[in-house]
Amino acid sequence: MNQPYRQTSSLAVVSLIMGIVGWTVFPFLGSLIAIVTGHMARAEIRRQSQALEGDGLAVAGLVLGWLAVIGSILVVVGFVLFFGGLALFAASQS
Repeated sequence: MNQPYRQTSSLAVVSLIMGIVGWTVFPFLGSLIAIVTGHMARAEIRRQSQALEGDGLAVAGLVLGWLAVIGSILVVVGFVLFFGGLALFAASQS
């Protein structure tokens, strides 16, 4: 029996590419696009499971996107805590 030809979801490919771009060229914007297109791709693949594949690509894009966003948030929080603590320490020494 012949299986029907399944096409890779273009949104899944975009998600993976933007997840990689989010770690290299456009850190925050690329990651946000990877997250949005990754969720859209997974929904599209679930709706048309006989015609589309690429769920792994979408998940990889989502993971890369979320890791970059969470990492960025942690870096910002770390800077605020460090310099806020430094300012508090300097103020207490006066």
